[in-house]
Amino acid sequence: MDEHIAQILLTQEQIRSRIRELGEILSRDYADKDPVVVGVLKGVVIFFADMVRELKIPCQVDFLCISSYEGTESTGQVRVKMDLSADIRGRHVLILEDIFDTGHSLDFTVTHLLRKQPASLKICTLLDKPARRDPSVTLQADYVGFTVPNAFVVGYGLDYEEHYRNLPYVGVLKPEIYAN
Repeated sequence: MDEHIAQILLTQEQIRSRIRELGEILSRDYADKDPVVVGVLKGVVIFFADMVRELKIPCQVDFLCISSYEGTESTGQVRVKMDLSADIRGRHVLILEDIFDTGHSLDFTVTHLLRKQPASLKICTLLDKPARRDPSVTLQADYVGFTVPNAFVVGYGLDYEEHYRNLPYVGVLKPEIYAN
């Protein structure tokens, strides 16, 4: 799989270090709040596992599965494939997301979760790709691991056609791989 990568953007060590830093910040910001940490599947699974292990506070974990991609492009149509099992009414909710790209998925997620009336709702994304953001999306992430350029990134949970998620780093996929 490494031969399909044009460039490594973030090494495993860089990712680990930043997650440790985010863990300290989130543990401080959510002290005594017993948050529900919500992972947006599937891409978040690796970031989620590493991130919640860095939280030094009591928390509940839950998952939401949504879909909006076909191949390399967002369809613009988001749907819930699996909803939360926890009741988040009156709870502090922290969304963990793998990548904040066009913003359509995250905007949908936030709207969906706000209907459930949480006490607060914040977003922590591993990767922010503002160059791809739809101008109609006004959301901002509260916590960002890294800002990345407008390139097709894979690894550390991010995929192309369900492959490359298991790479331990974030890399740019060679265009000839997804151009076919």
